[in-house]
Amino acid sequence: MYAKCMLDEKDFQRKADSAFEELKRRMLTAGDEHGFDVEGESGKLEVIFEEPEEAKFVISPNTPVREIWVSALSTSFKLGWNPVSSSAGTHRATPSCTKKPAKISAP
Repeated sequence: MYAKCMLDEKDFQRKADSAFEELKRRMLTAGDEHGFDVEGESGKLEVIFEEPEEAKFVISPNTPVREIWVSALSTSFKLGWNPVSSSAGTHRATPSCTKKPAKISAP
């Protein structure tokens, strides 16, 4: 099942870059409304919360396995890239082609 969902590297990178630009734009708007910061560099996004306590979520592409990784507190999510039924022939990151979310321990 995993192989059916894998894009070639250039296609994945192009789609991930486009998705990250759109996500960053939307997250900046949401951050202004709800009081969190969004920073983006080197192909990753960091969502930084100061209240109720400090926390940082990191969203980044993992090109070799064609997944989007989200690290949030002590949990990580690995999202595969799947086709979405639409007239535009777009793709979106969803968990349907990946394993269960992996727990990571805090340092």
